[in-house]
Formats: sequence, C-alpha cells, structure tokens
Amino acid sequence: MFGLSNILIPPVLFFALGFLARLIRSDLRFPPDLAKALSVYLLVAIGIHGGYELGRVDLLTALNAVLWAIVLGLTLPIIGYAALIATRKVDALNAAAIAAHYGSVSAGTFLTAIAYLESSGIKYESYPVIMLAVMESPAIVVGLLLAGWSRHRLGIVLSDGSVAANGNHTGAILREAFTNGSVVLLVGSMLIGAIAAPKALEAIKPFVNEIFMGVLCLFLLEMGLEAARRIEDFRRVGLLLAAFGILMPLFGALVGVLVGHAALGFSVGGTTLVAVLAASASYIAVPPAMRLAVPEANPSLYLTLSLGITFPFNVLIGIPLYHRIAAMIAGS
Repeated sequence: MFGLSNILIPPVLFFALGFLARLIRSDLRFPPDLAKALSVYLLVAIGIHGGYELGRVDLLTALNAVLWAIVLGLTLPIIGYAALIATRKVDALNAAAIAAHYGSVSAGTFLTAIAYLESSGIKYESYPVIMLAVMESPAIVVGLLLAGWSRHRLGIVLSDGSVAANGNHTGAILREAFTNGSVVLLVGSMLIGAIAAPKALEAIKPFVNEIFMGVLCLFLLEMGLEAARRIEDFRRVGLLLAAFGILMPLFGALVGVLVGHAALGFSVGGTTLVAVLAASASYIAVPPAMRLAVPEANPSLYLTLSLGITFPFNVLIGIPLYHRIAAMIAGS
C-alpha cells in the first residue's frame, strides 16, 4: 500500500533506535529535564510557525476548523467508551480514563506527520495546528463526565469519603484541563506567531525552522525508549485492549479524513493531518489529569495503550496509511 521509503525518514528511524535500545537493555537514558525541554521547544516551534501562517489565512475557515476540532474532541471519547464497555472486559472507570486519551491528541504523532509530509514534498494547510491546540481539553472534560456518571451509576465515592465528582473536585480538574501547560504553550506561541511583526519573526527563523528536525529526532529517540518500556506491560493490557489500541486509531483516522476532506475542504496534506489528530492518543496531558480525577483507573492500562501500542503504530504504520487513504478519498 505504501513503500518502505515512506517510513525511512530520520525522526521515525530515531524512534526505532530508541525502541531497539530499550529492547536490548542498553544503558541509554535521557535526563528527565532534557526530555521536557525538547517537548517545550517543539510546542513553541510548531506554535510560532502555525501562528505565522494563520495570520494570513481566512478567519471563517479557521473558526470552522476549531468547531470541528471540538466536535472530534467530544465525540471520539464517547465512541471509545462505548466500544470498551461493549467488550465487557473493561470496567466503566477504566473505560472512561482510556477513552479520554483517544479523544485527545498526541503532539509527537502530529509533529512526526508534519515531518513525513515535508520529507515527501506534500503541502498542507496550517489550520490543523489550531485543531491540535483545541482538541486536548474537550476529551479530558468528556473523560471526567463519563467517570462521574459511572461513579454515580455504580454508587462509588472517592477514597477520602467525599461525594463522587463533587463540584470543587470537578472544577479543579476542569481548570487543569484548560490551563494545561502544553495547551497554554502551544496557544500562546500561536498567538505570538500571528501578531508579531514579520520582520521580527525573521530573527528567530533559524530557531523555529533550521533545528526543528534535529530536535524532533532527539524527542522521538526518547519516546522510543519510553514506548518500549511500556510495551513490557502488554500482558497486563491483554489482547483485546491491544486490538482496541489499533482499531480505535484506524476508526478515528477514517472520521478525520472525512472531516478534513468533506467538511473542511482541505488538501490531501491537510486532510492527512486531521486524520492523524483524530487517530492519535494523548500521553502527556491526559494521563496526569486522569490519575488525579480517576484514581480508581489503572494507569498501566491507559499508558500502555496510548504510549506502548497506539503511538508506535501511528508513527510506523498509521501516518503513511492515513495519507494513502486521504489521497484516495480526495482523488489525488
């Protein structure tokens, strides 16, 4: 369906290197602060680049992209939750926590998709960058609502004896969802890129563009190490949940292709990015929120699924597959 050259790009190869290093028990390790610094740089760079492009695009189309980002962020977790409950192998609270990850987005997957498109010379719209910033929080909110509803239905109270999903507790988590550092950094960088004088932005062009691919390679090297560590929990996840970690992204990608092409009218490149957003699973912002809001859920389940199964699948197989589907549907 797609050639091997589609995945033989440096970022993907560095991810594979990190994965292999962990499997062979290499002593290769990343300092925690360095991994965080790489994430900060990537969010700033993509935000500034996207904001610069968005400063020159149609506002109505941008608002339409935001609307569909919210729709995807609200509906995909509900679909994932229903699918998990239907298996009768996952309890309601674990299903809510897992579903929240699959309605949110993975910046690492999105950045890898951009690298894939640019290495292939494929142009794309900047609107998906807005969608990336918007889709993080709605899924967290839906996950919280599903967990609260499940607790109410099952008659569960929190470990401190307080009423499940009381107003103060839920309010704090909702605030965390909308003020998450990744969301604030990405949105803020986009605004800076959109309103800053073009000549002033030229001064930081080397910072934003020239070293971007190298930093992405280091980031994915670290993510490969982490993904291999999580894959060791495969037995605890089980075959059925592992299948969900692949089938849910495929379903989300198909929905994303339809939204990108039919609803937003994007090119093949832009449609591919929307598909990647709909197919990805968060492994940065959602896990801490779910750990705090849904302590009954097992972190090894949602972390292994999002980081150990879905992320490698999307990076190695999903992105070129989604591009192929987008090209077929868009007729290009």
